[in-house]
Amino acid sequence: MSIEVYRDSWGIPHLRAADPDELAFAQGRVTAADRAWQLEVERHRAQGTTAAFLGAAETGWDTFVRRARLADTARRCFDRLDPGTARWVRAYVDGVQAGLAEGARRAPEFAATGLKPGRWEPWTPLAVWLSTHILFAGFPTKLWRDEVARRLGEEWTELFATDGPGTAGSNGWVVAGGRTESGAAIVAGDPHRFIEAPGVYQQIRLACPEYDVVGLAVPGVPGLAHFGHTGGVAWAITNAMADYQDLYRERLRRTGDGGVEALGPDGWRPASVHRETLGVAGADPVEVEVIETERGPVIITDTSPDGGRDTGPDGGRDTGPDGGREHAASASGSGSGDPDGVSDVDGGDGGDGVWEAISLRYPPRVTGELGFGVLPELLAARTVADVDRAVDGWAEPVNVVQAADTEGGLLHRIAGHVPVRPRSNSLRIVPAWEAAHAWQEKPAALPRADVDGHAVMANARDLAAPLGVEFAPAHRAARIDALLAESTSWTPQAMTAVHTDTDNPSAAPLLEAIRARGGLSPSASAVRGRLLAWDRRMEADSTDAGLYAAVRGAVVRRVAAHPAFKALREPAAYPALFQPWLALGPRVAFALETLLVSGPVPPEDTAEIVREALEEVAAGAEPPAWGVTHRLAPWQALPDADTTADARWPGLGGDHDCVLSTSSVPGYTDRSARASAARYVWDLADRDNSLWVVPFGASGVAGDPHHLDQLPLWLRGELVPVTTAWHHLTKEHHDPR
Repeated sequence: MSIEVYRDSWGIPHLRAADPDELAFAQGRVTAADRAWQLEVERHRAQGTTAAFLGAAETGWDTFVRRARLADTARRCFDRLDPGTARWVRAYVDGVQAGLAEGARRAPEFAATGLKPGRWEPWTPLAVWLSTHILFAGFPTKLWRDEVARRLGEEWTELFATDGPGTAGSNGWVVAGGRTESGAAIVAGDPHRFIEAPGVYQQIRLACPEYDVVGLAVPGVPGLAHFGHTGGVAWAITNAMADYQDLYRERLRRTGDGGVEALGPDGWRPASVHRETLGVAGADPVEVEVIETERGPVIITDTSPDGGRDTGPDGGRDTGPDGGREHAASASGSGSGDPDGVSDVDGGDGGDGVWEAISLRYPPRVTGELGFGVLPELLAARTVADVDRAVDGWAEPVNVVQAADTEGGLLHRIAGHVPVRPRSNSLRIVPAWEAAHAWQEKPAALPRADVDGHAVMANARDLAAPLGVEFAPAHRAARIDALLAESTSWTPQAMTAVHTDTDNPSAAPLLEAIRARGGLSPSASAVRGRLLAWDRRMEADSTDAGLYAAVRGAVVRRVAAHPAFKALREPAAYPALFQPWLALGPRVAFALETLLVSGPVPPEDTAEIVREALEEVAAGAEPPAWGVTHRLAPWQALPDADTTADARWPGLGGDHDCVLSTSSVPGYTDRSARASAARYVWDLADRDNSLWVVPFGASGVAGDPHHLDQLPLWLRGELVPVTTAWHHLTKEHHDPR
């Protein structure tokens, strides 16, 4: 072994090895040393075994993972890898396995839970990738639209269209050399995801004779899938907001031999069925029935009005529409119920043994392809053309990709697998027994666009419009576009002004409604005057932003309580894991712009709601500055035992439609679970002039000097310099095995 491990002043690992496979081993090992607890949590989440050491709160997630057959899909996808990529992934896994014992000794969470490091299989990184992104396309939104159509009316199916249960989204932009001070392109941006501690991105450098790349890795996955700079070419992604997962309403029945049949276009066909047992720390095991039809795995076993209301433990976190994990409790309530979600599976419609369920069809399960062969190709890329060819093989999730190289090449395109099928599949749950809802053999063509001066990607409709239904509002994309147009001499350092812009254009409809509101008391008129004079900046220390938040929250609660939405207030009969997509209050909060000017609430009632909200806020105590209550709320697999510990997390600027995109649930909680999971600026003139930062630090070990050392910079909008000169780094001296 000829592995060398260096660290910069921020503890970021720089790895050097003799060949790509040895380098993959080194990446796995150093990740295990720095983030053993995080890796083991991800492995267990991918296998559906988290409840065994974290307790009953995780049974909802584990049940979903087992039913969706994520681990089995990962095995299938691994078996289809080309030999070189399979060997490379195995090398990473061997490195993880070699480093876990050392990493576990450093991480106190292992002792706290009694967890022992387990075995990583060759397919485990693929399973980690799947579990991280399985909810990325937001298929639970189809459950919500189905409920809206059924309860409120077909004409309102897309009334609440937004970017999911939390609308913070990723930003990215590429600026051509003609608009930079150096004459070389700059690629920059920031992925916004549900913030986890440790962070979801790992700053790392991977160097061998074949390539030398800096970038942001996903712990548990080899290479640099999303963001990287090879020196000659740099690339980045955002979520394209494409729709590529379908939900089918299945009709199932038992057979005499204990099997299950599903009704498809060709009649009743056998479904695969078996049972699995979930271990639960501190509680009895839970048995899960796993059924798979010709459409896909059954993820919800009973959809009768009085059955399947799995509102018990929900697994604690979800992957939201931009890839992150979400506190379900922040978006909805929960009650009691069977954590397995199996209710009356032999009953259903009253005696004929037929019951309804919902299956999930997702591309990797159908094709056996995740796109992992792209990962080593990206590391070896030298030009934009190389990146372009590589991402032709990408599958999951569907992304907007931007890239630039030192030769002046620029790239702006979609990459991933989007099936071709009727639009109804994209909107709602569709009947499994109708042939019209089948997928066509070939996937959709993927759009691309030329870069004219600069290009922006921010989850808006734009390039991906033919591939999806719901997109982020255009505010962030339009604001970034306007900011970039202000200069023709951009530098990497100047990009921080774009990253941290707090202008809030989504406030305009509410401010306009406030402007039009008369008949106010003197104190409410004073509130109105302050808001109309406000600069719309969501700065953490802004008292006017805090006042706006108070009025907005009061409006949201009143709109949600309006009789027009009475039919949607009853919780939907689906597992609690999906409730963040199904709760009325958050849906109103994120669609408020639309609901103020259209929808079933009459205009005169909307005007009265705004008046009442102004009077309520005026009659109460002075609202605090925005950042006093809008504080970071990172997800942790092992929550702090001290209930006052969240006070240590800082206040944040920004809001969900600001470029500095942070997301609480207006009207319900000011805690911000989503924010920038990293920021990067890739300079094609000089890689050492590039910049990056993560919310916490390079180490996942509490108490390590580099555990939280980047947090103050991240809060201030500052970035850490990328250092690549080996003589400016500190070499670690120990046997890499």
